[in-house]
Amino acid sequence: MSDRERSGAEYADVTLAVIAGGRGERLGGVAKGLLEVEGRPVLARLLDLGRLFGDVLLVANDPGPYARFGVRTVEDVVRGRGAPGGVQAALVGARTEWVLAVACDMPFVADAAVRVLLGERGPEVDAVCFTVEGRVEPLLAVYRRGLAGPWGEVLRAEEPSLRHLLSRCRAKPLPEAALRVVDAGARSVVSVNTPEDLARYLARLPPA
Repeated sequence: MSDRERSGAEYADVTLAVIAGGRGERLGGVAKGLLEVEGRPVLARLLDLGRLFGDVLLVANDPGPYARFGVRTVEDVVRGRGAPGGVQAALVGARTEWVLAVACDMPFVADAAVRVLLGERGPEVDAVCFTVEGRVEPLLAVYRRGLAGPWGEVLRAEEPSLRHLLSRCRAKPLPEAALRVVDAGARSVVSVNTPEDLARYLARLPPA
């Protein structure tokens, strides 16, 4: 999609950032974005959301497995910090005011759940996320790009979790009910990480 087409996107001030992270060691070291659900790679399913947004990027320190998708790719700015480093890299690489961060192993992210998050942004808010079973879900969340600098400083000094980083900004956690009203099974926050998950969600390893 061209920049001109994206300027007319519904959420032109938001970048969709897929956080690829490392390999799925519990799944034989595969690139988890290539796991197949309903016959399609999870990354392809997530990129379907891209039509809503002003830009799309992929955070991957090893972009090779994803080259065929033709997505703009950025690497971690602060290495060795896992998902927090991935989200911070997305904020650094974003060309828009806001970033919707999603993990590459989340095959069921619903448009409606995304719209709920985006609808809760505001001038006094830096991040919006869901709370499910008493825990915030930082890898389906919206972040203000301005967090990139402060979070980069924290990441260089320590190894915080994303939940810790959220506690240090103006985060707006939404109750689980806010998700379930549009996604009764809360499948939008499901991730596929283990062989048991493969069976549970009818996912398959990518072809050799």
